[in-house]
Amino acid sequence: MTENTTETPSLPERFHAHVTRARLFRAPGTALVAVSGGADSVALLDLLHGVAEWGLRLVVVHVDHGIQTAGRAVGRTVGKLAEKYGLPFETVELHLGPDTTETAARRERYAWLREAQHRLDAAYLVTAHHQDDQIETVVLRALRGSAPAGLAGIAQRGRDGLVRPLLPFTHRELVEHVAARGLTAHDDPANADPRHLRSWVRTTLLPLLTQRLGPGVTSDLRRLGRQAAADRRAWDRALQLVPELELQVSSTGFAVARGPLLGYDDSLAVALLRAAARRAGGPVLGPARARQLVELARRPSGRRISLGGGWTAEVAFDRLRVARVMQCAAERVLPAGERGSALFGEFRIDWSPGAAPGRIDRAGWSTWVDGPGWELRAPEKGDELLPLGGVGHRPLRRLLMEARVPRSERASYPVVARGETILWVPGICRSTDGVPAPGTKAVRLDVTQHGAAQTDRRA
Repeated sequence: MTENTTETPSLPERFHAHVTRARLFRAPGTALVAVSGGADSVALLDLLHGVAEWGLRLVVVHVDHGIQTAGRAVGRTVGKLAEKYGLPFETVELHLGPDTTETAARRERYAWLREAQHRLDAAYLVTAHHQDDQIETVVLRALRGSAPAGLAGIAQRGRDGLVRPLLPFTHRELVEHVAARGLTAHDDPANADPRHLRSWVRTTLLPLLTQRLGPGVTSDLRRLGRQAAADRRAWDRALQLVPELELQVSSTGFAVARGPLLGYDDSLAVALLRAAARRAGGPVLGPARARQLVELARRPSGRRISLGGGWTAEVAFDRLRVARVMQCAAERVLPAGERGSALFGEFRIDWSPGAAPGRIDRAGWSTWVDGPGWELRAPEKGDELLPLGGVGHRPLRRLLMEARVPRSERASYPVVARGETILWVPGICRSTDGVPAPGTKAVRLDVTQHGAAQTDRRA
């Protein structure tokens, strides 16, 4: 008889196979690796550093919350680890204090990580959540009365390039890998402190459940999470089966046609809204909040409610819109030099010199002006303009309303002006003022709206 000598694949081999199969890194780019100094994140960095084929430029990032006295020493250890691998290292000390809650620490940590991701133009933010974290999350959400979609737990890929490649692997496997590789890891005492709810689930509740129900309880919880995730994927795909909903997703939220929405059974409408919110990357809509949106959709245009966390919902003509509350990056854009670009809330404007064309579109997202002295600003009381090819001045507020710009967006809509004279309302109306003669030297202006398809809103 031939003895079966097949060996179990190593952790690096299984890690490589999992990430490749799941296509967690779909294009080369900079990846911030969040390393706390614990065994899980140290293992993550080591495993990622061992693979070159995904085309990742790794940057080690570390947050010292300022909660533990050992925080600075841990940060120095993580810095030495980055140096060992020859990787860039970014760190911050938040000075939160010992009384900071888990929730507050997490919020501040991710705020800095996202800022670093934006500053470094990183495609990915990679964290070390693993299988044990997944089980604890399922338990916590069940205890808090989460809907079935919430029981799916932690997703492998989140919005804005968030990647969690360790979810199939246990904490024990990661600790053993770190030990075998001779790497230094910090054991945070907060992880075993039952005063923190997640730590209590880890150190007290799950051991009690295992003692009473047997070691299979963790497998049962993982299976529950997988079933919930399958149901969640099914609802996400169901969005494709209802084209009459006219779902539009952008970087700032989503919108649906409220007529068809109200034609569905309320339970179906709630499920579809929750799936749309997940596809848009937020907000988190529980069943009760989604039912509020269904009720809002029955109200007149212009009504709105706050959803918390910087999100609002609004009835805008025949659509229900859910969007982040956007703050303008500047109150006014004054051009510096002949060529440049700037952000204005959800919009970006680019300007460059060029010869004026023979014809200028009245309602497009590009135009030409006859020289310098222009600015981009928000609408002001009393603004009006004489439309190109039109007769008589039109109030700007009326043009915005006729173009079906939602009421919540009108006060921050971009307007190009020279002094008190309106030259252009991008995507809506070009004024007769400031139009250059064909072939003469002019300034070309291009306005783009981030994350949303642009259409002419003709006046």
